[in-house]
Amino acid sequence: MTDVIEVNDISELVAYSAVWKTLFNRMPRATFFQTLPWLLAYWKNFGGQQRLRVLITYASGEPIGILPLIVRDERTRLGSFRVLTYPLADWGSFYGPIGPDGAATLAIGLRYIAQSPRDWDLLDLRWIEMDAVDRGRTANAFRLAGMTPLITPWKEVSMVDLPDSWEDYLKTRKTKFRQNVRRLMRRGELSGITFHRYRPAPSPAGSMDESWALLDECIDLAARSWQGASQTGTTLSHQGVRDYFHDSHEAATRLGMLDIGYLRQADRMVAFGYKYHHQGEVQAMRVGHDPELQTEGLGTLQYAHGLRDSIEVGDRRFDFGPNHLEVKANWRTSLATSYRVCYHSQWMLRAQALRWHRWLKFRRNPTPESIA
Repeated sequence: MTDVIEVNDISELVAYSAVWKTLFNRMPRATFFQTLPWLLAYWKNFGGQQRLRVLITYASGEPIGILPLIVRDERTRLGSFRVLTYPLADWGSFYGPIGPDGAATLAIGLRYIAQSPRDWDLLDLRWIEMDAVDRGRTANAFRLAGMTPLITPWKEVSMVDLPDSWEDYLKTRKTKFRQNVRRLMRRGELSGITFHRYRPAPSPAGSMDESWALLDECIDLAARSWQGASQTGTTLSHQGVRDYFHDSHEAATRLGMLDIGYLRQADRMVAFGYKYHHQGEVQAMRVGHDPELQTEGLGTLQYAHGLRDSIEVGDRRFDFGPNHLEVKANWRTSLATSYRVCYHSQWMLRAQALRWHRWLKFRRNPTPESIA
């Protein structure tokens, strides 16, 4: 026998903290973005115009998984639609249900969604790591719930599968690039540039002084770099997201999932790589470097030292994230694709028109960039 408890009030989720943590810890491939503290930080800053629909699934009276969903309004070329989706909002690369049995959680959760009063026009689950994790379970859950999905690429993500040694990794790079990396690292050493990494252990009630000090340095450096003039609204120093980064930073620090790699010269931070990590997988978030030291190749140095140190501490995979693929081409060992699995309401003509529009665009050009 299966059952679903739906939670719509973020404050009520606190009662399920222990259940969430237990299910999260049993996942083979989990990320910081699948923790309850991250969802609390996200909702505090962006939840105002969205509706929360977190489904806690049960089998034989025991919780087996959690399906965090939100309803939000999104504009397309065919107008505005109510979209039921995951809460990731492109802050990370991949997402999925919480718990060790994602297939059962999706099947139970989507059947419940199909039988519930409909407050959405599109059921659009994105950021799905189809090949390595999902393996068709999301699409199967849609079909079992009586909903035929449209499956299309969402984003391409630059990945580095980390080998046993830095030299093994460098051997896979092009000769000219490899030589340039080594040259810049030698020159950086002569210039007094040193690499440091901050990875605090889990500490729910510990001091945050060092963590806040490093975040402030990263924000100050970002503001002095190109990010200070960026109009994307997603950089560390951008006023519109600084509170979100503040809250997620605290959550990651206390969970022991924060990872800041940074370069110093004469006790001054000159470059940083702001990241999260869990179970040997690193999710890169933001980078920045001192514009006054352009000739030192700080961007290359930051990536090189960060990857080398990750190899030395035993990390297995480094996720550079989507976007700016050309900048990351020299570093990545593979391109991973995240997918969207979407059901367009059959009772809404505009939704069906959107489905055909997306399908035709995908047929002409089957890449993430082709799908609106």
